[in-house]
Amino acid sequence: MSDSSTIPRSPLDEIEGLLYFPRLCDKVRLMEAGSLHPDFHANLGKAMDQWTCQFLGVQYDDLKAEISKGASDAEALTWAHENGITRSDFEKDWFVSYLKNFGFRDHMSERLEERKKEAPHTDRSDILTFFDYIEVDEGREL
Repeated sequence: MSDSSTIPRSPLDEIEGLLYFPRLCDKVRLMEAGSLHPDFHANLGKAMDQWTCQFLGVQYDDLKAEISKGASDAEALTWAHENGITRSDFEKDWFVSYLKNFGFRDHMSERLEERKKEAPHTDRSDILTFFDYIEVDEGREL
């Protein structure tokens, strides 16, 4: 990935025990500022962004609008809690586990292996999940 634009925060960043949400917020802010790396443009609001919004019970475009108004991560999450679905700690734990393990011996394992082979720096046996892949692909250590 080139350094001409900004990559978002790690998917492992969390707020209130919820992984990925700070990354979603970061992607929205970077896009608004015109500095989000182009590799991220096509999937805004899709995949993990969408799953996170579905878990929270809010529409991506509505959450994006709140973030675009200047809401901090904490304020955006509070808005989502007020306008979405109340989840139990068990449900949150399940969702976080799902995100952390996505690609490990599941229906997306083959796709993960394909993605790993796209670049020499990601074709590694220690990359077991999509979060691992994202970390390495974006230049962070496992």
